[in-house]
Amino acid sequence: MSAIVLFIATIAAIAGWWLSQQRLAAKPWLEQGVAVDLRGDRGSSVPAAKIGLGVFLAVVGSLFALLISAYSMRTTMVDWRDLPLPKLLWFNTGVLVISSVALQWALMAARRDDNEGLIVGLLIGGASAVMFLTGQLVVWQQLKIAGYVVASNPANSFFYLITALHGLHVTGGLVALGRTTAKVWRGAPMAQLRLSIELCTIYWHFLLLVWLVLLGLLTGWTDNFVDICRQLLS
Repeated sequence: MSAIVLFIATIAAIAGWWLSQQRLAAKPWLEQGVAVDLRGDRGSSVPAAKIGLGVFLAVVGSLFALLISAYSMRTTMVDWRDLPLPKLLWFNTGVLVISSVALQWALMAARRDDNEGLIVGLLIGGASAVMFLTGQLVVWQQLKIAGYVVASNPANSFFYLITALHGLHVTGGLVALGRTTAKVWRGAPMAQLRLSIELCTIYWHFLLLVWLVLLGLLTGWTDNFVDICRQLLS
């Protein structure tokens, strides 16, 4: 349960920060010296796509939180046998970090109207994500060869389920990233690209955060971190 509490608290903190940046709670009609059109100012409102992404990430975060909760409860049963994690998982994690950093680079380039930097960031981000998915498949193959198949142990089943679900969301992000990259190659105006790139970047950072939490859960690092926090607070 400590893992799910930590995950939900992290997601809530990030969501609160993100919403604060969107001025959703602003009350411009109470601000002195500001003329306000109560019929709505489309130019200053938060894009619907951003709100939609925020709702989607909240749903996905809840899904992973439930999965983490089920995992934590299942580990307490007597038939649970820990799964040895291949070292390749750490390499895959580093690749995903590179992918997230590359998307952030692309976003910064888009804000500077740097088309060359934008293309480089998108290509590195996409290639790194593909490498991450390929590495995850290799991890599955290594475990299968070692005899750790899906049905042999509950720990095995959860590992395959967790990594598959996360990989599915990375694949979905790659589809959106591919469409955005295609727009760049077609020479779409930078003003039209910034929002798409920002949405992809937010989604990529979210996937990285989720994966780090999942990796901490699988390695037991999350529980150790929670224990350290408890000792510091006590």
